[in-house]
Amino acid sequence: MKKSLYIVMLLCMIVSCAAGCTKVASLPASGDSIAGNTVKIDVDLTALTSTLVYAAVYNMLANPDDSMGKTVKMSGLYYSSYYEETGLNYHFVVIEDATACCAQGLEFIWNGKHKYPDDYPKEQTEIAVVGIFGSYEEMGITYYYLAVDDINT
Repeated sequence: MKKSLYIVMLLCMIVSCAAGCTKVASLPASGDSIAGNTVKIDVDLTALTSTLVYAAVYNMLANPDDSMGKTVKMSGLYYSSYYEETGLNYHFVVIEDATACCAQGLEFIWNGKHKYPDDYPKEQTEIAVVGIFGSYEEMGITYYYLAVDDINT
C-alpha cells in the first residue's frame, strides 16, 4: 500500500512538473513595484500552487538560459547560509511542494548596502521578492540568483 501511494504521488509530481514547466513561460504579465517603479513581471510564481512553483523553479535552474534577464516574482520562506570558504552569507527564498517532502530554493542578492543579520528578515519568515534572474561565477561554479531591490515580509 505504501509503495503504491508513493508511486501515485511521484506520478502526480511528474505530471505537475510537466504542466508547471510548460506553463511558466505563458504566465500573463502583471505589474509590480521595484524601487518605486512599476515593472512588467515576466514570471509570477506567486500565482501558482506550491507544487507548480517547485517545478517552475527547478526548471529555471535546470534550463537557466530560458529565464536569464527575466523579471521574476516569488514568495516563500527566507533562509540564509554562511559559507566559510568565501566568508559570505547567502540568502534564499525557499518553497516546498504540496506534499512538503521537497524544497526548492532560489538565491537572491539584495541590491544596495544591507547588513546581515540586522537588515534581513528572521529565518523562516515568509517573504516576497521581485528581481531579475541572473548568474555569477564563484570558485569555478556558476550560480543562479534573483537581483532584488526590496524584500517584502
